[in-house]
Parts: sequence; structure tokens; C-alpha cells
Amino acid sequence: MPRFVDLSAPIAPSPPQTPPFLRIEIEYHDHQAGAAQAQALLRVPPTVFRRQEGWATETITRLGTHDSTHVDAPYHYNRVIQGNPAPTIDELPLEWFFQDGVVLDMTHKADGDPVTVADVQRELDRIGYRLKPLDIVLVRTGRDAYYDAPDYLFRGPGVTPEATVWLYEQGVRVMGIDAWGWDEPLDRQARKALEAGGGPGIFWAAHQVDLPYAQIERLVNLAALPPFGFKVACFPLKIRRGSAGPARVVAIVPDEA
Repeated sequence: MPRFVDLSAPIAPSPPQTPPFLRIEIEYHDHQAGAAQAQALLRVPPTVFRRQEGWATETITRLGTHDSTHVDAPYHYNRVIQGNPAPTIDELPLEWFFQDGVVLDMTHKADGDPVTVADVQRELDRIGYRLKPLDIVLVRTGRDAYYDAPDYLFRGPGVTPEATVWLYEQGVRVMGIDAWGWDEPLDRQARKALEAGGGPGIFWAAHQVDLPYAQIERLVNLAALPPFGFKVACFPLKIRRGSAGPARVVAIVPDEA
């Protein structure tokens, strides 16, 4: 049997210090509540259930499409990409989301020291791998260790626009990272953009490279994977007109890997 490695963080209520616009909120309804629902809806008493326990359910009262492990669609970056309407998450090819995976170890990179083309090429040389079209490239930074930390949002090296373009030119259509975002942390981007006069081209630059690619953000457990020789399944939820979809990202590693 192959080994299955869960690369998604759980969808769970957010820690108290989470900014309001990033919060996940879930209402949990226990078995007694389910029995009461059945009685109100169908007029059956709790005694019809084993142990007088009805159905347990949950209601997600707040979950942004980007607030857990998720896949970004090109529409998230811009309305128009390469002169065409940018695809939303429900319009992307399913073939993109079940392909061979490659892990690039960038744990030596400091926060705000973005991954360059040279970094990517050196790591591919080190692991002895040549990219092919539709490979899913996962950038391991180690920042998943801070997933529930108050400053998780501001951790990670990020990836340069040039490296993003280079990966796309190799045929890669899905790229992922185990940090909050693909670009440098937002505070660092903002500072650089303002210091440069506030024009485009610095803030969110790797997102807005005018390419129709997808990226996975907020991955976990990349350290449990070999550099290559495994499959990645990362199908996003089919949210109509969505800029992203939460995803259960799983690596499928053969016994011998």
C-alpha cells in the first residue's frame, strides 16, 4: 500500500488573536441537538434513536475561501490575464490537480528573502530532478510550524515573480508553499512598494505576473515527503465564480519512496 501524507491543515475555529477578516467560525451541534431537530421536524421522540442520540452536525458560519489550505485560481490575481477573462476556481482543468509532485527545500531562506530562479535551479540540480509539464511544485519553507501563531501572516520567504514565470515556462501550472502566501510577507511587500513610490510591480508581484496558473497556500507536512517520486491530489472545492477553493491536499507516496 502507498503512504498517504496529509498536506492540509484542519479547518477549525480560529485562535482568539486571529484578525476578524481571516477568522474561521464553526457551530457544533451535538447528538442531543440532532434529536431535538428530528422531534421538531418529524415529531419523533428521542427514544427512536440508539442511546437517544440524533445526528451530530456542524455549521460553518465563517470561512473565507483563502482562510485554510486552499488553491488560488487565476481570477484571484486579476480580472483579465493575457488579454482573456481570468478563470475562476470552478473553471480550471481537473487534470492540473492530480500530478507528480516535487518538493523544493527552501528552509534555509529567511523571512523576506524570496526564492529566486537560481534557488530553484540549484535545488533541482541538488535533488537530480528535471521538471516536466504539469508537475506540481511544492516549496518547503518550514513556516507551517507557525500555522497557529499570531505572526504566521508575516512569516515566509516568498517566491519572486521571475521564479514564478520560470516555473510556468517549464509547464508547471500548480505551485504551492507551506507559508501563508506565495509572495513575500505582506508587511514587507507593502514597505518596499511604498518606498518605491507606490506604483505597481512590487506589491503582490508574483501573483500578478499575468499568467493563468494556480497556487496552493498554507500547506503543512512537506517535511514528510521525499523530493520527488510521489503524486499530489489537490482538488479544490467547486465554488462557482470563486477566486479560490479550500482543498484537502494529499501526497501519495509509493512504498519504495
